[in-house]
Amino acid sequence: MPAFQIQPLREILVRPALPEALSRLSEIAYNFMWSWDHNIRALFRRLDPVLWKQSNHNPIILLARLPQQALERAAADARYLAVYKRACERYDAYLGAAPKHAGQLVAYFSMEYGLLDCMPIYSGGLGVLSGDHLKSSSDAEIPLVGIGLLYQRGYLTQVLNPDGWQTERNPVNDFYTLPVRECKHADGSDVIVTVDLPSGRVYVKVWWIDVGRVKLYLLDTNIPQNEGNAEHRDITDMLYGGDSRQRIEQEIVLGIGGLRALEVLGLSPTVYHMNEGHSAFISIERIRLLMERERLSLDEAIEAVRSNSVFTTHTSVPAGIDLFDNGLVYEFFADYCNKAGINFDAFLSLGRMRNTGPQDRFSMAILAMFTSSYRNAVSLLHRGVSQDMWQGLWPNLPTWEVPITSVTNGVHLPTWVNGDLASLYDQHLDPDWRDRNTDPKVFEGVKDIPAQDLWEVHNRRKRRAVQFFRDRTSAAAAARKAPPSEIRRMQELFDPEIFTIGFARRFATYKRATLIFKDFEKLKRLLNDPKHPVQIVIAGKAHPKDTPGKGLIQEIVALSRDPGTNNRLIFLEDYGIQVAREMVQGVDLWLNNPKRGEEACGTSGMKAAMNGVLNLSILDGWFDEAYEMSGSWAIGGREEYSEDQDVLHARAIYATLENEILPAYYNSRERGIPMEWMRRVKQSLTYVSPVFSCQRMVDEYNSELYAPSHKAWLEVSADHFAKVRKSTSWLQKVRDAWPRVRFVNIGAEPANPVSTGSRIPMEAVLDLAGLSPDDVRVEAVLGRVGVTGQLEDTQVIVLPPVGQDGAGYKFGRDVLPHHTGRLGYALRVCPNRFDDPLTRPCYSLITWAGQ
Repeated sequence: MPAFQIQPLREILVRPALPEALSRLSEIAYNFMWSWDHNIRALFRRLDPVLWKQSNHNPIILLARLPQQALERAAADARYLAVYKRACERYDAYLGAAPKHAGQLVAYFSMEYGLLDCMPIYSGGLGVLSGDHLKSSSDAEIPLVGIGLLYQRGYLTQVLNPDGWQTERNPVNDFYTLPVRECKHADGSDVIVTVDLPSGRVYVKVWWIDVGRVKLYLLDTNIPQNEGNAEHRDITDMLYGGDSRQRIEQEIVLGIGGLRALEVLGLSPTVYHMNEGHSAFISIERIRLLMERERLSLDEAIEAVRSNSVFTTHTSVPAGIDLFDNGLVYEFFADYCNKAGINFDAFLSLGRMRNTGPQDRFSMAILAMFTSSYRNAVSLLHRGVSQDMWQGLWPNLPTWEVPITSVTNGVHLPTWVNGDLASLYDQHLDPDWRDRNTDPKVFEGVKDIPAQDLWEVHNRRKRRAVQFFRDRTSAAAAARKAPPSEIRRMQELFDPEIFTIGFARRFATYKRATLIFKDFEKLKRLLNDPKHPVQIVIAGKAHPKDTPGKGLIQEIVALSRDPGTNNRLIFLEDYGIQVAREMVQGVDLWLNNPKRGEEACGTSGMKAAMNGVLNLSILDGWFDEAYEMSGSWAIGGREEYSEDQDVLHARAIYATLENEILPAYYNSRERGIPMEWMRRVKQSLTYVSPVFSCQRMVDEYNSELYAPSHKAWLEVSADHFAKVRKSTSWLQKVRDAWPRVRFVNIGAEPANPVSTGSRIPMEAVLDLAGLSPDDVRVEAVLGRVGVTGQLEDTQVIVLPPVGQDGAGYKFGRDVLPHHTGRLGYALRVCPNRFDDPLTRPCYSLITWAGQ
């Protein structure tokens, strides 16, 4: 029988009454700047440390629950008022900085944002990276707004049953107790936009969060306007929950609803950044609007949208891509396309590979690729993986030339560096080290920090982490009604004096969470070595539908209960930002062992390294770039992964621990300090901190992707898109002629051999089928001939037109090779359109000599 509900209700929002002397506490609480500024965060912690912890570090709940007497007492405390005054000064100085990049505005779309533990609208690394991207953009004064979804039940809370099997709970978020606010019109009404689905019109409410100087707008469908339609209200219910139908609805709300929200808010971005393919429907909505308002054709609108769209792929395997059945896409977009004047088959082709069967599903990543000029992977190694994965979209280009660049991820250093280490930096580094955290010279000062001071700072964090592990595991045991003896055992876990390994990941099978247990008897001997003992802490969640991932967790929990581990192996439940922070700041070694090539970047190892925690890792993602300078250890080499490597890599882990890592930690101590270990720690802090800072990452995004996109948009949109109308008309002329464009003659074979310093003549005669020489670009691709017969160390050389040759046109030049040895070259022709090869559209026109 349903519970009785009182209706209608008149709602009143009550805010805490703050003393006049502390009147800005609420304002500061609603800006997430406090989450990475230790001095501002102290404002809330000092009011009531116990309540601060109980509130999950949520200042809105803290201020709401704090007794009025406590606020009055703080307002009369001269010491607290001094802290409050300094915090207000820092807050005002930060927000009052003069804006940069006038006229530019980046709209950053992401499915999830990891900003705080009390805002569970993230699942893992993608969300935490998105949160760090906003924070670092704020620090760098990059004009940027974020767009995402406000999930009523967020992502799962992990609870292990007595058998160690993951179960999930989804507590309901009360947005009015979170640091998020409703967007309002001038008349006080809510900002609401709509999107139309087959099931009817969906109303979408807009909320906002201040992340320093950056605003994050979040969309919510669980509102009274959708009363009576549970499907609509549930669209923003859970992150990565539901079936394909709910997923496509979420991505329509994110992309199409997000664009409409920006317009209602009066924001006109000049750059659109799709962080993964979830938001790619934004491009379709932009195309529709340009066709409707500027009377552009479909091809013209696509070109205009491409000019200022950036797409970041984080996926290394096809299974990670969102795919939708064509029938589902037809159900949701047939009417949309009909009203917009877009041919549905043309729309469908934007999300599919060409020359595939009719059952090939619609890919959000391909849609993003098609409608972006700039596409990037998230590490150098991932760039190669992505180029190989998406080579089919540029079938006439060699894999190495597929137009996907890379910007290696980074982490927001002020958020992730622990307070004790930051205080040590305040004493020994330049006073502005936080603002200059991408400058390697700043961190050269680390080598002058006394090893004893660094060692003590780390041990302090380690003692804190061990207590955190004990509290968390004993609380979880009590929650599942474990016997008192087990709870007492949990309260005595771990020894701060013992070498501690941390491993925390999303429990996808490719991350090989159980690799270190391959030889469990060997591992137990390591754990219990009388001279060099080891303890291991593991955390991570599996997706609710990932049964193999859940099986790995259960296996680890069972192993942790083996008496032979001597309480030196634990699994921490409900991995999130707070658990990650305690682990990366408090363990001694960070373990990372995915299948090489399947970890796009990974950032947890960066966070550990910035806290003086060394890495033991596969050469994958970021670590493939960092290893030689990181002071850390590698597992295996740079060969491609194969199944037989599991045993080899497990043996390598044991051998490296026994022969190198544990002796460096336990032996050769001076006054109790492992000097060789601390030398490596200093090397890690000095190199990793500036190079893998998120500040460096957003600076690269801005200079390499945002600024060119902004400039391109200004050029394309000028004069009512005159440039794109002209270029599209020209391109159609080229397309019509292209089947008849051919190489007539590619000159004589070059003399063999040639001496260093000799020039090689390269020439070709082409039949341009009525096109002019200015319409095409003839190129020579020159490089070493590798052992497989393919070109390596290549360069692309443009051959200019040099005159007519009969009915054709001659192109050529003499080329001075920069290499010795066996060289080769091939000739090709393409439309003379893109100065930057990174902006080539999918299925670009290219013809190679000899084809």
